[in-house]
This record gives sequence, C-alpha cells and structure tokens, in this order.
Amino acid sequence: MRTRLIVFALATLSLSGRITANANKNMEELKMTNEWDKTFPKSDKVDHSKVTFVNRYGITLAADMYKPKDATGKLPAIAVCGPFGAVKEQCAGIYAQTMAECGFLTIAFDPSFTGESGGAPRYMTSPDINTEDFSAAVDFLAANPTVEPDKIGIIGICGWGGLAVNAAASDSRIKATLASTMYDMSRVNANGYFDVDDSAEARNSLREKLAAQRTEDYRNGTPKLGGGVPDVLPEDAPKFLRDYYDYYKTKRGYHPRSLNSNGGRNATSPIPWINFPLMSRAGEIENAVMILHGEKAHSFYFGSDAYKKLTVTPGKDNNKLFMVIPGASHTDLYDQTKIIPFNEIEKFFDEYLK
Repeated sequence: MRTRLIVFALATLSLSGRITANANKNMEELKMTNEWDKTFPKSDKVDHSKVTFVNRYGITLAADMYKPKDATGKLPAIAVCGPFGAVKEQCAGIYAQTMAECGFLTIAFDPSFTGESGGAPRYMTSPDINTEDFSAAVDFLAANPTVEPDKIGIIGICGWGGLAVNAAASDSRIKATLASTMYDMSRVNANGYFDVDDSAEARNSLREKLAAQRTEDYRNGTPKLGGGVPDVLPEDAPKFLRDYYDYYKTKRGYHPRSLNSNGGRNATSPIPWINFPLMSRAGEIENAVMILHGEKAHSFYFGSDAYKKLTVTPGKDNNKLFMVIPGASHTDLYDQTKIIPFNEIEKFFDEYLK
C-alpha cells in the first residue's frame, strides 16, 4: 500500500439569532458575547452566528458558526477546535471562517470546561471528554438541516490535532480529518518534550506530585491552575516558548478567555493523559486524514510519528497525507494565512466531502 508525502514550497433558530440543538431539553444556559471579539477580522463573505450543543456527558458547548453568504441547499461541514489552551476566537476561528469562504458550513467550538462552553470545574482537560467534544460537534452538524450529514469533517490544531485523529479513529461519521501542527498530548504528558522523561521512574515521580496536588485541591475546595504562557520570558527560554509568547501574550493572539494567554489549565490535568494511548487506534482509521506540519516546528515529531501509524484504506489509494511546510514553525500554522496552505486544505476537503 502506498501513502502520499507532500512537501509543500435538528437545529432551530431562536429569537436571539442563535442556533441551539433541538434534541436536548436541559441545556445549560451559557453566557456568550454578541460582540465580535475575535483576534482576526470578520469576513464579508460569510454569515456568522452563535450556536450551542450538548455532548454525551451533558456538557453544553459554545461555538461560532460560519456559513457562506447566499448558500443554498445542504452543505458539507467542518468542525474546528484548538489549539490546546486556546479558544474559538483565536486560531480555530481563522480556520473555520476561511473554510466557510471555500463553501463549507463550519463551526469553531470551545471545548468542555473552557471559554464560553460549560462544564465544571473550569479549565479541566480530559482525553475522553475532549475527544467526545468533536463527536458532539458532528452530532450537531449531522442534525442540522442545512448540512449534508454524510459529508462532515474536522480540523484539530496543536493538541487538538491529536484529539482529532483519536476522534476519527472512534467516529466513522468523520469523513475527513486535518491535524494541523499537532501535538500528541498523551505522549508529551507521559514522556515530556522530545521523550526525555520516558521512563517509569520519571512518570512515577510526576504521578506523586500530581497526587499530592489532588489532595491539596480537595482541602482547598478549588483546583490550582498550572499557569499559562509566562508574562515574562526567562532569558534562556527555548524558541518554541518564545513563539508561544509572541502569539498568546501579544495583540496578535491574546484573548482574555484563552488559558494559554492567562492562568492556564487545572494543574492536575495531566493525570489522565499519562495513561491514555491517544494514537493507539490511528492505524485503523479508514477515512481520509491529512497531517500538516511546519518543517521547523518543535512539535514536528508528533505529526511525523502519527503519520507513520496511519494506513491507506484498500481501494482509497492516497487518502492519508503528510504535508510539510518548509521553514514554518509550530505557531506559524496558527494564524499566518500566507503560510497556512489553505488552497491545499480546500482541495483535501473538496475531494473527500464534496
């Protein structure tokens, strides 16, 4: 079998104008802003609205919907989330709005416990629940009368790239998946960056610290936050941390609801990721997958190794792709629209969703 390596030089409209899932009668009432508070300009080629839907665990999720102006009939659809610690007003919204300009109905959603979405305690992460968030988005899109239910894809950015691959492995309704500048969050939590702590001794030491933090959190009655990107960079900060700072802590990407811009996620969040084999079923994905990574990204090994796990489905010769962007860093694929290969992304989704 051959794989292809590309190196690249039920919804109703409420009176408020928001779309809510029709099948759920006990949705949490979310407080969502009506203002355009994105980190990117609004396109005049698409219509924007707020929507909500509920995942399998009863958590109500908030999303921005982008629909091509004057679109008629049922459309192919894409759900977008990421990066890990970001909100829909940042990178996910850029991808969603751009793909709507290409003719797709899209939603960029906040994951459980984060942003305008529901769930408590706040700022928690879960490999199971966050994978489910993607499938819940597919539920919502498949039930939307303006969506073609057999033509739904997903885009995951950064840590949500790995979650997107995991969702595609468990949910066959996802016909095409893009993992952009992806992290494998289970691997980085279990092994540290570049696998330098890949030993039982190192993991057990981490488990002890996390267990102690659980006890402290319980006694205090509130979880401790782990800290986002630092307000002041240390002089010896590695380049990837400087890249994160240049995005999350500057006008370019700062958002008041973004965990990475502020206090970070719950400090005990790594607990379930350490034992969760996020990529264990990647080789069983039959539908199309594209992994997109910058050549100079510190995270390149996550995408490269994930791609090696993918297998081409018999009769679908080239439905697994790895696209490498020369000279691009990890965060270049967050928002640098002159670097992100949206033409190639459009071709990928056109092939498998249209």
